[in-house]
Amino acid sequence: MTMARGKGEDGPHPVDRHVGRRVCEKRLALGYNQSDLGRALGLTFQQIQKYEKGANRISASKLWDIARFFKVDIGYFFEGLTGAQLAGMAEGETAFEHDFPATRYTIEIGRLAPQLSTRQQKLALELIRDMADRKETDED
Repeated sequence: MTMARGKGEDGPHPVDRHVGRRVCEKRLALGYNQSDLGRALGLTFQQIQKYEKGANRISASKLWDIARFFKVDIGYFFEGLTGAQLAGMAEGETAFEHDFPATRYTIEIGRLAPQLSTRQQKLALELIRDMADRKETDED
């Protein structure tokens, strides 16, 4: 197996996408926009955008700076990623089951859900499932 570097024929490497997504999720959870993070790191918001999409690989030193800014351990950005996932991937296969863009809304839903009772969580889940099913049928 060869090690893919950067952006290949099939797009960004899965690790770069995963790390970028974790940066995006943490940024949104802390209430920062891309310009805020860019200013703190001496970068443009466009560069932050490319990092978050995995289009540009984040250097080790820049990832260190991001971790310090967010006050998290650098390992935070790799949580949920295992070597077994990547080693077992077939050509062109993605390592992540949920490859949807993080938004401030999905993060807030995830943050608030544990505060609800089990009954309320079930009702909220049913509502979200119903809305997702309707979206699929509305598009047909």
